[in-house]
Amino acid sequence: MLRTRAAFTLLAFAIGCQGQSEATEPVLPGEVASAASPPLLSRTRPMMSTVFRIQVDAPPDNAENVIRDAFREIERLETVLSEWRKDSDISKVNALAGKKSVKVSDDTLRVVDAGVDVSMWSRGAFDLSWAALWGLYDFRPDSIKIPSPEDIKPRLALIDYKNIRISKKYKTVFLKKRGMAIGTGGIAKGYALDQAGAILRGGGVDNYMIFGGGQVQVHGTRDGRPWRVGIQHPRDPNRYFAAMESTGASFSTSGDYEHAVFDGTGKRWHHIIDTQTGRPADKSLSVTIMTAEGIYADALSTAAFVLGPQKALKMLRRIAYPAEAVIVGADCRVHMTPKAEKQIRWNVDLVEGRLPNCRP
Repeated sequence: MLRTRAAFTLLAFAIGCQGQSEATEPVLPGEVASAASPPLLSRTRPMMSTVFRIQVDAPPDNAENVIRDAFREIERLETVLSEWRKDSDISKVNALAGKKSVKVSDDTLRVVDAGVDVSMWSRGAFDLSWAALWGLYDFRPDSIKIPSPEDIKPRLALIDYKNIRISKKYKTVFLKKRGMAIGTGGIAKGYALDQAGAILRGGGVDNYMIFGGGQVQVHGTRDGRPWRVGIQHPRDPNRYFAAMESTGASFSTSGDYEHAVFDGTGKRWHHIIDTQTGRPADKSLSVTIMTAEGIYADALSTAAFVLGPQKALKMLRRIAYPAEAVIVGADCRVHMTPKAEKQIRWNVDLVEGRLPNCRP
C-alpha cells in the first residue's frame, strides 16, 4: 500500500500575533508570545491549487479594499499562467509545440523568461520544460501512480530548456519539438506574490506578509520589528527548526515531504523530479531560498533542491542574482550561504552539523 502526506513548507509569523482569521497564527517553538502585540488583519482565499493568506500589520483604512485587489490579481494570473486551463497562455504554447510560436501576455513572457534564466543558471536542474512528464506521476491519495522506467525514458528526450524560444520584441514563446510542454508550477506562485505585493504597496499597505503554498513575501515590519519566517523541520511538520527575519524579501521552500507517498518498502516518492532521471530528486530534504523577488525564489528553491547542497551553493556563488539559502542535505546536515549563516536564528541545537530527530 502507498500512503500520502502533504504539508506546507514555510510559514511566516510575528512574535505574539494572533490574526483575525479563523485559525490561530503559529509562533516559533520556544518563543514567548507578547499580549501587547496588536492583532493582524488576516484574510485567506483558496487559489492556484493552494491557500493564499495576506496579513497586514497596522492596516490603513483602505486595507480591506487593497487586499481584495491583491487577491483579484492572483486570480487573474491563474487564468493566464495555469497549465490546467485550456484557454491559458501556457496551454496554448504547449498545444502548438513544434508547430508555431504563440503571442503571449507580458505576465507569461516574464514568467517564461525568468524560468529560462533559472534553467540556465542551474544547468537544467530546474527546467521549465519538465512538463513533458505530465501524467506519469499522480500523488493524490485516491489515485497514486508511479511510472516505470520504460514510461519515463521517451519523455526525457523532450525536456530541454534550450528548445524554448522567446521573442521579447514580438512577445512570443515557441517550443521547438512536438510533445514538449512547459509548466509553471515551480515559478508562478512566486510571481503571483510579487504582483500582489506590488498592489498592496501601491495601495498604501506597507507592512504585510503574503503566504501562498511554500512561498512567503514580507514587507515592512510587524509591531516595529522585522517579520520572522520559520523554516519547517523536514521530518516534523509541527516544528520550525530555525527562522530568518526581513523587512523586505521573498522566501521559498522546497521539500521532499510535500505530496509525498511511500511504497510497501518504505521508499519515499515525492513531486520534485530530477529531469535527468525522471525520478524524485534525492540529494536534499529541504531547501529554503531568500531573494528579493518571489519569481526567482520559487524557481531557485527547486533548482537547489535537485542539485543538492554542494552544487547548489556553487550555483548561488556563480550567478549574478543575489540569493541566500538554508539547505538540509539528504544526510540531515544543514548547509548555508554565508549571509544566511549570519542571519539564521536557531530553534534547535545541531548534532555534528545535522538536524536532531531527522532521518533521511
